[in-house]
Amino acid sequence: MTGIGHIGVAGGGAWGTALACLARRAGRRVTLWSRDPAISTAITQQRANPVYLPGLALDAGIEAASALAGLGACDAVLLACPAQAVRDVAAKLPGGSPVLICAKGIEAASGLLMPEVLAAVLPGRPIAMLSGPSFAEEAVQGLPTAVSIATSDAGLGRDLAAALGAGTFRPYWTDDITGVSLGGAVKNVLAIAAGIVEGRGLGHNAAAALITRGFAEMARLGLAMGARLETLTGLSGLGDIVLTCNGPLSRNRSLGLALGQGTSLARHMAGRRQVVEGEATAPAVVARAARHGVEMPICAAVDAILHRGAGLDEAIRALLARPLRREGE
Repeated sequence: MTGIGHIGVAGGGAWGTALACLARRAGRRVTLWSRDPAISTAITQQRANPVYLPGLALDAGIEAASALAGLGACDAVLLACPAQAVRDVAAKLPGGSPVLICAKGIEAASGLLMPEVLAAVLPGRPIAMLSGPSFAEEAVQGLPTAVSIATSDAGLGRDLAAALGAGTFRPYWTDDITGVSLGGAVKNVLAIAAGIVEGRGLGHNAAAALITRGFAEMARLGLAMGARLETLTGLSGLGDIVLTCNGPLSRNRSLGLALGQGTSLARHMAGRRQVVEGEATAPAVVARAARHGVEMPICAAVDAILHRGAGLDEAIRALLARPLRREGE
């Protein structure tokens, strides 16, 4: 038993709900807050989240909080809202307990990684970052899942891993906060590109090349920002790329697939409640890369397709027409 006995979860989406279930399986008391009161009610009364995890039974011990203030007494808070909402939700978090960020992305307005946002909003508060190849649906079903937890405090990393790890859920800890944060953000953009490749019928060769060259882009930016290559080749980097670029449950891949098949961005997103993080992250990744003098042509192509009016075939031709070079450049 660690010092983290009571876990709060801020965010009632698929991943926040899954994490609440995982924490309960690890023997923790869990209190979950959702921005949507109907979701909190469904979790309490029906033991289900019909909006984000339809058809899956949830742990009966999850307590629902009607307001963020209800997380004030928790030993640690898991911040599982969408990346673009992290600043707003974090600013309202009560108490001073450690915050484990479980959102993958880069803040569009500032270009900051999620831990950088938290450091600005909650200066001095202990911060950690969770990322890795983890579809919420599979985690709730008890299928084997491994993730990374990054924090500068090794003791906190061990405590958080122990507080969440049980059975088929295996967290590993590291002190490479930049690597873990960046990997989870860039992979969403690459997954959109992977979906476009499939939707356009470009073949398995192209899909493999996309993942490989996309990882090279992630690695170039990560190393320029001070991340370690061992992190980028680990769960939160290459591992998450492999899952998100190939897994049918990936919302980012599904967006790319729809675009590749001729559906517009607006039409695909109409009526959807779940956020596609790669859409907002694409221009932020490209801007951050430019600040470091790093070329990321695949991510730039995704940004151009989503936000700058570029046609799919035009963007693909431009990538294939780039000068030949030595591998590793």
